[in-house]
Amino acid sequence: MMKEQTFDLTKSISIGGGARPVYIAGPCVIESRDHALGIAEQLAEFAAHSQVPLIFKASFDKANRSSVGSFRGPGLEKGLETLAKIKAETELAILTDVHEAAQAEIVAEVADVLQVPAFLCRQTDLLIACGRTGLPVNVKKGQFLAPEDMSNVIDKVKSTGNQHITLTERGSSFGYHNLVVDMRGLAIMRRLAPVIFDATHSLQLPGGLGHATAGAREFHPYLARAAAATGVDGFFIEVHPNPEEALSDATTQLSLGEFQRLVPQLEGVWNAVREYLP
Repeated sequence: MMKEQTFDLTKSISIGGGARPVYIAGPCVIESRDHALGIAEQLAEFAAHSQVPLIFKASFDKANRSSVGSFRGPGLEKGLETLAKIKAETELAILTDVHEAAQAEIVAEVADVLQVPAFLCRQTDLLIACGRTGLPVNVKKGQFLAPEDMSNVIDKVKSTGNQHITLTERGSSFGYHNLVVDMRGLAIMRRLAPVIFDATHSLQLPGGLGHATAGAREFHPYLARAAAATGVDGFFIEVHPNPEEALSDATTQLSLGEFQRLVPQLEGVWNAVREYLP
């Protein structure tokens, strides 16, 4: 069944149907042009050396921060200028979030993949606007949804004629200030579309710091390796040169070195189980 859902996520990267896992990596938010470009250059070098399919991600606006005083990013215009520069200089494909229906066509002029944030995954107008661009759409499953409920989300995007949809698991609410990952959900959603595992946001402790979200970065390898064993089609992992100093998601991002050490582990687990996957 998954072979029928294989498609080109970008000009050079296929996803689904047994294709090699895709890595979506980059900082949570664009902190500055030079900062984001520096990370992208290192990721591009790693991807070329390791021969792994990698898409650069960064948000131009973090519209759902815990506190009104939290850093949100440079905004749409300056953010897209930075992403366009990164794309031109590194030749990496670009993924970024879209928060409003009116942003979809504008962002599509730069990005290769549009992403719908988890809290917005049921917003019909947003999903349809993203679908109408014709670009692949990655929808993060809301912390409040069962995996099978994502079929309705997919139908909204497909109503535009766009069949290029991926789903991302980022944990489910478990009481207050905590998330858990039900690995069964990865298998359930793979019946619907290719699935990406978000190791970063699955480790958040929402509102755990009162004014900001806390997290448990140390569990990254455990959850990511477990997801690899289910046969997911890709991994979403935020990286930062100095995670503790990050202006967003400081408690869950990996350093570049940690990311580079984790990827071979995920490749090893995924390759070990691939022949047993449906």
